[in-house]
Amino acid sequence: MATFKYISKDMSAKTIRGTLEADDRNDLVRKLKEQNLFLVSCQDVTKKTVNQYKMKLNELSAYSREVGTMLASGLSLIRIFSIMFRREDNKKIKKIYENIYIKLQQGYTLSAAMEAQGVAFPNLMIQMYRSGEASGDMDKTALTMSNQYSKDHRIKGKTKSAMMYPIILIVITIAVLLIVYLAVLPSFFDIFKNVELPLITKINISISKFLQDYWYFVLLIAAGLVVTFIALLRVEKVRFQVDKLKIKIPKFGKLLMTIYTSRFARTLCSLYTSGMSIVNALNIAKTTIGNVYIESQFDGAIKKLRNGESLSQAIKDIDGFDIKLTSSIFVGEESGRLESMLTTLADDFDFEAEQASERMITLIQPLMIIFLAVVICLIIISVLLPIYTLYNNVGNM
Repeated sequence: MATFKYISKDMSAKTIRGTLEADDRNDLVRKLKEQNLFLVSCQDVTKKTVNQYKMKLNELSAYSREVGTMLASGLSLIRIFSIMFRREDNKKIKKIYENIYIKLQQGYTLSAAMEAQGVAFPNLMIQMYRSGEASGDMDKTALTMSNQYSKDHRIKGKTKSAMMYPIILIVITIAVLLIVYLAVLPSFFDIFKNVELPLITKINISISKFLQDYWYFVLLIAAGLVVTFIALLRVEKVRFQVDKLKIKIPKFGKLLMTIYTSRFARTLCSLYTSGMSIVNALNIAKTTIGNVYIESQFDGAIKKLRNGESLSQAIKDIDGFDIKLTSSIFVGEESGRLESMLTTLADDFDFEAEQASERMITLIQPLMIIFLAVVICLIIISVLLPIYTLYNNVGNM
């Protein structure tokens, strides 16, 4: 079935524009006639309706909050999306809402309409809405998803802050070094000509001269390394090894493990409490972790579940999760309260992930400042030592 953008006339010759799905042009004419409209022109925009915009976490949270709130107040889905797409300012999101509105008018369920929007919505969200449709708790499901994506956005923001600070300091350090090597040190070359220089000064002068003579070569190498690194990360085997290495890094690896465990626990909790089978819930939850190495270990865990093992036994050997995850799930299984245990576990790991992010920022800041101070001090010493030697030589004459 194709999607057509059309211009038509009604019985009073008024121009009506719109979008409609039809098998072909003749089917479009027939559908318009049923609405007492006469086709003037049409354009097949099927490919254009497949969305390439991937909604951000805060946008997904806002979307679910609006849907959940308006559903709880008794509005129909068609009415909700009629309101949402008309008041949305972001053109890309507005188009997504409009497409959903059209699909709903054509009889699609909300989950199917969302699925038809290309990469706009994550699979987890679509599956959760589908479960909500089946259980009749769409408003609660939407508000649960809003809360989940809001937490994801907050934790991701704190993790970015933890990583951004050292990046900023590294950039500042490189900028300072370039200024020193390209502008400050060259002004001392003539002064240091007949002076016996210490090793550290010789090294810095050599670096300075090399950068002055071959700066374009250094720039090309740096650009080449960045491009190569980005390209390598797209290779599945390389990304697998990088993701494996991430969780082995002291301090930073523990932070990531807490975040991965938090993300998995919250997703599994949402899916399982919505009534989904534990096997299907695991299949979807593994895709939300964000680490290829950890995700690759789930095939074995799912196989164990299908062979009759408990959830705690199935996931206990997965490398990359906090050990508290398995023990807590085991307690939930033994007590017959797995659902409530998963909810408590998700909240606990959310809190721990936020705390870990804040601790990481607190730890990194002084370390990077010390590193920057040491680099600058070494350069200053390399300049001052020969000046001091020169001053002593002049004093002895």
